[in-house]
Amino acid sequence: MIDVLLVDDHKIMRDGLKAILRCHTEYRIAGEAASGHEAILMAKSLRPQVVVMDLNLPGLSGLEATSEIMRHLPDTRIVVLSMYDDDATVMEAMRAGARGFVLKSGSDEDLVRALGAVARGGSYLSPRIAEQFLSHIRKGDVNQVGAVNGLERLSPRERQVMRLVAEGKSSKEIATLLDLGVETVRGYRKTLMKKLGVTNVAELTQLALKLGVTRGIGAAAAAGGGK
Repeated sequence: MIDVLLVDDHKIMRDGLKAILRCHTEYRIAGEAASGHEAILMAKSLRPQVVVMDLNLPGLSGLEATSEIMRHLPDTRIVVLSMYDDDATVMEAMRAGARGFVLKSGSDEDLVRALGAVARGGSYLSPRIAEQFLSHIRKGDVNQVGAVNGLERLSPRERQVMRLVAEGKSSKEIATLLDLGVETVRGYRKTLMKKLGVTNVAELTQLALKLGVTRGIGAAAAAGGGK
């Protein structure tokens, strides 16, 4: 029996997933979570073999929750279930530790195949995503496959700060949210701009939108800047 934790902020979505998995007796629903923080707590408590993770969660994003779960429970297998299919989002999810990526527009069988693959220690991409990557490789478009550009040079904390800056949060607000000093946050902002080659908050926000790092954080990115 494979225990599965379902993470999605919409109950109707979780109910749909439960209905799908009831038809497959090898899976058991260990629990449900509606936010990133709740997902981390439940994963630590229940220790499921597989987590089905939405990215667009209130508060802590699905990407951040995935990273945190993998930090504490490296043997847990995470399958991202998302409406986003762009290369940047997929790459970020895999970097965070996900072993599977399934589109919400896909079929029930697609999800079941993903769960089976990751539970056996493998990986899985929805056919449409896999075809996109194969297309880039066939064309020799290596830069597109690595679409996250400078993000690989950022630490998890720097990515957190980048997301919050792109939301329009001030340094003081970010300091409160992340329990940091205001000067520390300002230091992160300067480091971010230097690493990413931008000179102001508007450019940083535009880059965050382009790379998809503002997706799944539960709020729209704002072009305004913090202080």
